[in-house]
Amino acid sequence: MPSLKFLMFFPFLSLLSHLISFAAAADPTYVTNYCPNTTTFTRNSTYQSNLNLLLSSLPSNASRSNAFSTGFFNATAGQDPNRVYGMFLCRGDQTARGCQNCVNFATSDAIQRCPIEKQNMIWYNECFLRYSNQYFFSISDRANVVFQFSNTQNVIGDQNSFNDLLASLTKELATQTVNNPKYFAAAKRNFTAVQTLYGLEQCTPDISSSDCYVCLRDAIARLPGCCSGKRGGQVMFPSCNVRYELYPFYNESAITATAPPPVTRPEGKGGISSSTVIAIVAPISVSAVLFVVGFCFLRRRAKKKYNAVPEENADNDITTLESLQFDLGTIEVATNRFSTDNKLGEGGFGDVYKGVLPNGQEIAVKRLSKNSGQGAEQFKNEVVLVAKLQHRNLVRLLGFCLAGEEKILVYEFVPNKSLDYFLYDPEKQGQLDWSRRYKIIKGIARGILYLHEDSRLRIIHRDLKASNILLDANMNPKISDFGMARIFGNDQTQGNTSRIVGTFGYMSPEYAMHGHFSVKSDVYSFGVLVLEIITGKKNSNFYQTDGAEDLLSYAWKNWRDGTPMELLDSTLTDSYSRNEVIQCIHIGLLCVQEDLAKRPTMTTIVLMLNSYSVTLPSPQQPAFLLSSQTERIMSMKKIEHTDKSTSKSMPWSEDEASITEVYPR
Repeated sequence: MPSLKFLMFFPFLSLLSHLISFAAAADPTYVTNYCPNTTTFTRNSTYQSNLNLLLSSLPSNASRSNAFSTGFFNATAGQDPNRVYGMFLCRGDQTARGCQNCVNFATSDAIQRCPIEKQNMIWYNECFLRYSNQYFFSISDRANVVFQFSNTQNVIGDQNSFNDLLASLTKELATQTVNNPKYFAAAKRNFTAVQTLYGLEQCTPDISSSDCYVCLRDAIARLPGCCSGKRGGQVMFPSCNVRYELYPFYNESAITATAPPPVTRPEGKGGISSSTVIAIVAPISVSAVLFVVGFCFLRRRAKKKYNAVPEENADNDITTLESLQFDLGTIEVATNRFSTDNKLGEGGFGDVYKGVLPNGQEIAVKRLSKNSGQGAEQFKNEVVLVAKLQHRNLVRLLGFCLAGEEKILVYEFVPNKSLDYFLYDPEKQGQLDWSRRYKIIKGIARGILYLHEDSRLRIIHRDLKASNILLDANMNPKISDFGMARIFGNDQTQGNTSRIVGTFGYMSPEYAMHGHFSVKSDVYSFGVLVLEIITGKKNSNFYQTDGAEDLLSYAWKNWRDGTPMELLDSTLTDSYSRNEVIQCIHIGLLCVQEDLAKRPTMTTIVLMLNSYSVTLPSPQQPAFLLSSQTERIMSMKKIEHTDKSTSKSMPWSEDEASITEVYPR
C-alpha cells in the first residue's frame, strides 16, 4: 500500500485533494472598516433586501474565471432610489479558493459590523469589500477615506538606507502595477544580510491607469509621515493600497510563478511499481479530462443559446439582454404616450422624452428614427455593449425596447440638461463659476479616457460637443449620445470613412477633410470644448472684430501675444485660479493642433489636469477649420451635420446610424 507521503507528490492526486476537500479554511485577517452612520436604512426595507441580494451574489463570482483573472468584481442590485452598488477586490496573490473564502466571510462580517449603514468599506489582509447607495465604480477615491498603519518596532540598521530602499521599491512597484492588467505588483529587496524588504501595491481594476498611478503616488507619499523607520507600514485608500514588511506577508510562489521541482521516484522497498502508479493516476486523469470537456461543452451550448454579446465577454456579465429589455407599454405609460409635454429635445437620430417608471425612477427615453437601417439583432447586441460602459462621467444606458418598427433607448435621467444650456446663455452663464467649469473639464477628460483606454472596448465618440455633455444634479458632466461612435479593436489606432458625420467647429481637420478618425479626433473636439468652457463662447458662432475668424484663432492670437486671460468669460470676475485657467488654455491649444501626432493623448491630458508639476510643451498654431478655404473643401464632400441649432447646418441625409458603429477588427 503506497504511503500518503508518497502520493502527495502526484499532481493529479494533489489537485483532487483540493477539489474534494471541505475542510474549513482559516478566516481572513481583519484590518479595519469604515461605515459612516450618516446614511442608514431601516430593517426589512427594500434597500436591505437589495443589499442582501447583492452580498449573496458576490462569493460565487470570486472564483469565476474572468473575475478571478483580476481578483475584482462589481455588481448592482435593485432600482433607484434603493439601488445598491457593490464590489470586491482580492489581493493579487490569492488563489480562487482563498479569494472566495475571504469574500464569503466579508459579506457576513460586514453586516455584523455595520448592521444598518448604507455605505461600508471593509479591509482584510486577503481582500477588500465595499458597498454603497452611491455610484462609485470607475472613480478614483482617495480624498475622503484613508487608513494608515505602522509596525511599532523600528528597523534595525541604518534607517536612512532603509528609507531610500523603500522609496526605490515603492516607486518601481507603482510602475509595475499600472502596467499589469491586474493592477497588482509585489517584490522583495535585500536590506541587510538577514533582513529582506517585501512590498506590495494594488489598485481596483475599474479605474484608469493614470488614476491608479496618482492614487499609488499619494499613498506612497504618506509612508514617511506614518511609517518612517518602522519595520512595516500600510496606506489604504478605497481605490488603492501600498504595504511593506520585513517578512513575507504575501504568497511569493504565486508572484514568481516558480515551477515545481522535479519529482524523484524512491527506490527499493519503499517504492511502488509503475503499474501501481498508472492504476492510481489514469482513472483520475481520465475523469478530470471528461469533466473539463463536459463543462466546456455545456458552457458553449449556453453561450450559443443566449448569443446577445460576443462570447469573449459573456461569461462574467451581469448585464444580460433580458435584464435590459423594457416593454413598450411600460415606456408609453412612463412618457404619457410620448407626449409633447414630456419632450426634452431632439437630435439627429430621434426625439428624447422624459419618463417616470412605476417605481418612481425618472428616465430619459430616446425614440430612434424609424427609417434606421439597423437590424434587430445588431441593435440588441449593441445595446448590451453600450450598457457595459459604466463610468461616472458617462450617461448610463439602462435598457431598450424593440417592438415592431420601434427602437427605443432608455437612459438615466440627468436633471440639469446639457452644458450648452448654461454655457451660451448670458443669463445662465453665471451659474457656471470657475470651480464648476474646471470640474466639468476634468470630468469630461476622465470620461473620454475611459472610452479610449479603460473600457472593455476602445470607443471613438466622434461627436463631442457641449450639447452632448449632460449635467447631473451636482453639475457633474456626463458624456451622452453615442450615435456616431465607432468601436475599435484593441490593437487598432485609426480608421477612415467616406461618410463624414459630426458638427462643424468640433471636427478635426483630418476627419473633416479626409475622413480619417482616431482617438486624436476626440482629443481635438475636447480641445475645442475646453476653450468654449473657458470663454463661454461657441466656436461655430464666434464673431470677433480684431481679425480672428473663429474661437481657435482668437485663442491662439491671445496666447501668442501673451494675453491668455483675455479669453476668460467676463462673467468670471474674481473667484477663479489664474494658474488653472492658463493651464486649461494651454491644454486646449495643445489638443487642437493641426498635426494630430503633436496632440496629447487623453492619458496625458488627465495627468496634466491633476498635476501642476507636469511640463507642458509649447503649442503650435491650431487648425482653423472654419476658414473660408476649409469650408469650400468641405462643401464638396458629403457631410452629415448633427447640430440643428446652428446656421451652418448641412442638408440632412437618411439616418443610418446605430448606437455605435462597430468598426471591423
